[in-house]
Amino acid sequence: MIDELARAENAVASCADAAAWALSERDLIAVLDATHRLQQRLAAVQLAAVRELDGRGTAVAQGASSTTAWLRHRLRLDVSAARRLVGLAASVDVAPPGVREALASAAVSVEQARVIADTAATVTASAGPEVAEKAVGVLVEWARQFDPTLLRRLGARILDHVAPDLADAAAAAALAAEAARAARDRHVTISTQTDGRLRLSGTLDAESAALLRAVIDPLSAPTDPEDTRCAGQRRHDALADVCRLALRTGELPENGGDPAQIVVTTGYDGLTRQLGAGALDVGLRLTPDTVRRLACDAAVLPAVLGGAGQVLDVGRQRRLITGPLRRALVLRDGGCAFPGCDRPARWCAAHHIRHWADGGPTSLDNAVLLCGHHHRHVHQSDWVVRLGDDGHPEFLPPAWLDPDQLPRRNHYHRRT
Repeated sequence: MIDELARAENAVASCADAAAWALSERDLIAVLDATHRLQQRLAAVQLAAVRELDGRGTAVAQGASSTTAWLRHRLRLDVSAARRLVGLAASVDVAPPGVREALASAAVSVEQARVIADTAATVTASAGPEVAEKAVGVLVEWARQFDPTLLRRLGARILDHVAPDLADAAAAAALAAEAARAARDRHVTISTQTDGRLRLSGTLDAESAALLRAVIDPLSAPTDPEDTRCAGQRRHDALADVCRLALRTGELPENGGDPAQIVVTTGYDGLTRQLGAGALDVGLRLTPDTVRRLACDAAVLPAVLGGAGQVLDVGRQRRLITGPLRRALVLRDGGCAFPGCDRPARWCAAHHIRHWADGGPTSLDNAVLLCGHHHRHVHQSDWVVRLGDDGHPEFLPPAWLDPDQLPRRNHYHRRT
């Protein structure tokens, strides 16, 4: 299989160097069709590999918290794309064979295969595998004419065509399955952009969507004729208002032992002269005006850094003795320090590099932030944690994973 894929890769590479401008319009259309067919055939092979790797537990054995996290790191995908890949591999694996065959023969696209697999799962639950196989055959034929959106709409009443006597009962089952899919697919993704802003995306189930609208709509409604904000800007500001209201309740859960709070960092030289630009403990940059405004209505804890980024002093709160050390860890590591993990600091615990039971001190030089999964993994595996020459954590993989045991670092939380 590897040899065949290598030959296919070489063939595609030779096509990539060809001059598309020299082709006729008819030939260009043929190229488009051929590349599309090839994409679907390759997708079938990739999904089979993903499903087998997932079944073997390869990702967890190599230190990742899940196959999704492992694929994201290895293939440099965003987390939603990695999640879709794992989900589709699982759906196609349990679907009737016709779904895999259709994808491998390029009779359907990847998204059409997803729709057919989901529909087949619903039909199997309500009418059995034999009826599901018939439904797959009909949907594959329809896929020649309809895109995934229309195909899903038609699939909702597929039993009218393949098993009319079961259609009414199956309709109720389909509604239940749709509710289960909505619960499964619900997610919110928060992505940091290069300029420090955040991009929000995701899918809410019906109940959560109703809650969000009930809160956001009145706060984002235009009430002032002189308000020049567009609808998207009003919704943005309404979401910020909701977050401020939540912070003021005092009922939010703690983050790793600290109450909800803001940590602003600034260089030591700038601090001795005047307040300059600041950075939150999650790495986002703030203007001086924003820092001063936040200081008016929030508990801002000063954290002073030296020229090389060492933590010289961290604002103290009397409520928790370990608060300053944890804030220093957050400033240094940013989140889970294990290579390839993007879990934020609020999901992490402090791990003693030299274990407490072995006499290791509770200090910044002997601590590293790890999420729950990687905290357990480091304790139970042969990974070695140490601080590099620059004072930041690095991890030595076990020899079976990397015979050279070259140190690895986490790059998801870097601020520079």
